Amino acid sequence: MQKKDAISRIPYLLPLMNRWMSGYKGSLVADALAMPVHWYYDREALRRDYGTVDHFIAPRNPHPGSILWRSSYVPPNERGNILREQAHYWGQREIHYHQFLKAGENTLNYRLAVELFDSVKQIRGYDADAWLERYIARMLEPGWHRDTYVEEYHRAFFTRYAQGNPPRKCGISDEHIGGLATVPALCAALEGTTREELRAIVKQHVGLTHAHANVLRAADVLVRLLWALAEGEPLRDAMRREAGDWISGNKAESWCDQPDEHVIGQRFSPACYIAEAMPAALYLAWKYHDDFTAGIIANAMVGGDNCHRAAVVGSLLGAASGVIPEKFANPPA
Repeated sequence: MQKKDAISRIPYLLPLMNRWMSGYKGSLVADALAMPVHWYYDREALRRDYGTVDHFIAPRNPHPGSILWRSSYVPPNERGNILREQAHYWGQREIHYHQFLKAGENTLNYRLAVELFDSVKQIRGYDADAWLERYIARMLEPGWHRDTYVEEYHRAFFTRYAQGNPPRKCGISDEHIGGLATVPALCAALEGTTREELRAIVKQHVGLTHAHANVLRAADVLVRLLWALAEGEPLRDAMRREAGDWISGNKAESWCDQPDEHVIGQRFSPACYIAEAMPAALYLAWKYHDDFTAGIIANAMVGGDNCHRAAVVGSLLGAASGVIPEKFANPPA
């Protein structure tokens, strides 16, 4: 039992894992791979600065497309001070969003996914209040994460929390795909739960911070797809049945001969808003349904919000394959 618990706390694990775990690990790997080129919208600049992102790479400044200089966050008091030592980088130009992360490290939302997985395993179930307590503690813990950027939903949550609102009342109607980052972790941690119970728990959990109808709908589709893959159904078959309201299998198939930069750029935006980001992620999962490595590389190389698309691309391709390739098993020291 102790050995199993210890293994569950390792963010990267190679073989022979069940499909829930391979989906969870796949999301972490896809995020870490995309991290240095996160929010690059100029693909020429992406290739100039990093080449082909087919292995873990450390980020570096300058980030020519960074819009951190346009962002600001002033906490009402210490209960909202989630930027801490990173605050003075806000407002500066060409600052990489993840400038202090090492090659193979996960961005903030996926660090929270690992925390969520551990929390559920430790208390042997999901408890929203217990999770919110842990979320708040970690976000306010000095040095717990080294990300310079924190998403809008974190800033909104902690503004409300600092104003004295109870944690369950601090979330917003956020419509970004980043709201799906913890879904594969929660599904893996709750393996053994019934399908309908899992759907309900995921809806409750995502709604704590992303109470937006389309994000909740996307989260539910992701749960249903992961469930189908865990039962051994081929990914494309599952997508035709469960994801038709987001993307047409026939259209996705007809686009497979087109460059990824065209499909995600002309047909779907590479940006973070769920209405475009979810079908973009599902398209990549469709095209690379049998090639985890090619799929997560493609996700990284089309830029935009590739780290958060990783929740969908990485988890679906990981669960479909049932194993994470050895080259991604462990990040560099």
